[in-house]
Amino acid sequence: MLTRKQYELLRFIQDRLREDGVPPSFDEMKEALDLRSKSGIHRLITALEERGFIRRLPNRARAIEIVKLPEQAVPGAAPRGRFTPNVIEGSLGRIRPVHTPAPDADHRVDFVSIPVMGRIAAGTPISAIQTRSSTLSLPPDMLGNGEHFALEVRGDSMIEAGINDGDTVIIRRQDSADTGDIVVALIDDEEATLKRLRKRGSSIALEAANPAYETRVLGPDRVRIQGRLVNLFRRY
Repeated sequence: MLTRKQYELLRFIQDRLREDGVPPSFDEMKEALDLRSKSGIHRLITALEERGFIRRLPNRARAIEIVKLPEQAVPGAAPRGRFTPNVIEGSLGRIRPVHTPAPDADHRVDFVSIPVMGRIAAGTPISAIQTRSSTLSLPPDMLGNGEHFALEVRGDSMIEAGINDGDTVIIRRQDSADTGDIVVALIDDEEATLKRLRKRGSSIALEAANPAYETRVLGPDRVRIQGRLVNLFRRY
C-alpha cells in the first residue's frame, strides 16, 4: 500500500514520461508535490523503488522507469487520469504489459496495430526511415490521438533520456514540435535521427542526451520533423 504522497509522485512521474518521454527533475517533483526540500523527494523515490514500483537506472541522469502501478487508487489522492507503464516489456510479436487490469466482458481492449518503419539513429548516422518492416500491436491508451509509427533505435546518444540501443520508440506523426520535444528529424532528406529539439533563433539544434555527442545546429531548410516521441517499447 502506498502513502498518498508516494502515489501522487508515481502518477506525476508517469504523466511526465507519457507527455515528454523523460522523467521530471527532482526540482519539478518537489514543486509538483509542494514539498520544501529535495530530501523529501529522495525518501519518496527510495520508498517507491523498495516497493518495486519504479527502477532507477545506474549511471544515467534522471533515468527512472515505471515497473508497475498500484492495484487501486490510494484513498484521498487526487485523480490525474488513466495511465499505463511507460516501458513495455516483451517481444515485438507479443506485448506483455508490466501491469494491466484484468479485462472483463464489458471492457475488452482492442489493440491498435502500428507500422514498424525500420531503424532510427541515436548515434552515428544511418539511412533515412525505411518502408514498413513489420507491425506492432499496442493498447490505444499508449498512443492517444493521431497517426503513429514505430522505429528501432540504433546507437547510444539518447541514453541519459532513458532510450537505449535496441529499444523501439513509438512516434506520433507530425511535422512540427516544441523546444524540448524528442523528435524524429530528417536531415537533408537523407539522414534520420532521434534527438531533442531546441529552437535557437532561426536555427534548429538537435541535442543528444549523451555528453559524448555534440549538439548539431542546422538551418531550418535542412531539417524536417517527422514525428514526436510518445512512448517506448523495450525487450528484456
